[in-house]
Parts: sequence; C-alpha cells; structure tokens
Amino acid sequence: MKSLSIPYLKELTTLSCAEAFPILDEHGAKIPVETLNWPDKFNYRPLTTVCIAHSNKAIFLLYQVHGNCLRAVNTKDNQPVFEDSCVEFFVKKPDSDYYYNFEFNCIGICKAAKHFKSRESVVDFSASQLKQIDRWSSLGNRAFNEMSGIFAWDLCVSIPFSLIDVILNQLPLKLMGNFYKCADATEQPHYVSWNPIKTDKPDFHRPEFFGELVLM
Repeated sequence: MKSLSIPYLKELTTLSCAEAFPILDEHGAKIPVETLNWPDKFNYRPLTTVCIAHSNKAIFLLYQVHGNCLRAVNTKDNQPVFEDSCVEFFVKKPDSDYYYNFEFNCIGICKAAKHFKSRESVVDFSASQLKQIDRWSSLGNRAFNEMSGIFAWDLCVSIPFSLIDVILNQLPLKLMGNFYKCADATEQPHYVSWNPIKTDKPDFHRPEFFGELVLM
C-alpha cells in the first residue's frame, strides 16, 4: 500500500483554484497516476500527475494530464463525467464504512457522492454541496465532442473538509484514498490508478485498495 504526506500550505486558505495553481505546482506533494491494473484489455496510460496540499478548510488537487484524445460532452454536475476525459479522487476516514468519490471531466464538471461500503449504496451530492467545490481548468468550461491528437491540460479543484466529514483538530491526520485517470467513452478507454487495484475488471469503487493519505 502506498503512502502520501500532504503538506499544509497556509496561503491556500484565501486563494481560489485559479490562484492556487502555481503554488500547488511548486510546493504541493506531486505523485504520478500510472498503475495499469488491467493491462491485457486497457493498456493506454496518459501521463498524469497530481499535486496535492491542504489549507485549514480544504484539500487542493492539481491534476496535470498529457495524452491522446480529448472529450468533454457532459455539461452538468452529476452527469456521467467518467465517460469524458476524466480524473477522480476517492477518500475515506480509516475507521469509517463510508467513502466519498469526486469525479471531474477535463472542463471541471463534477460527479460526487457518499457511499456506504460499495457503489450500490449511494447518496449523490446536492447542488448546494457541489457548488462548494471550487474548480479551474486550463481548457475553460465549454463542452466539446471528442478530438483526436495530443493534448495537455490542467485541472485544479478544492474540496472542503466539511464535505468529507473531516475536522482538522489535530495534525498529522490520516485518511485513506486513491487517485484515478479514466475516459470510458473515448477511442482509447483507460483505467489508471495511483494505488494498485487487484480486481478482475475495472472497478474504482474498492476502498480496500486505497492508499494512506497523511495530512501534515
């Protein structure tokens, strides 16, 4: 199981995601999302990294992606953004049976929910909860059909700790989680993760394969 130390950056407290981008890029903990869990069927792996840090109110994620094909068809929150060029973050507290999934297409449209143990037991985030998730994309926010070529894009998001039932009353604080890159409905579907997933077929909703996330 992989482990990641996530730094506290005080300056993030007052910054939007658009403003936080250069700080995360320079001072955040950077990891590759590069595990091919099902290489026999899905062997495409776009270059993907995540820069991570936190303020006293939220966790900030900066995804940087370089790869083939680009798709952003979904335009409203809680639509199936995993069909588009998509990055994802799943997280839970170590002693909890609940976990949270946050999925973003490349223009920042978000699908998020709270789950009890598995994907079958789910409560989608409300519109008011989703509005609390700040997002910035280097591609802007206009939808487009799939394009072929070589593309690079960045997506920065901040997720308030209140949305994942976390209170920062003492640091370090350990969480469990995983980071993903996927694009189900593109010409090159792929399912890449940070921490390995040991299942027969693609399934990101497997908290037993989460890695350690230590907020410092």
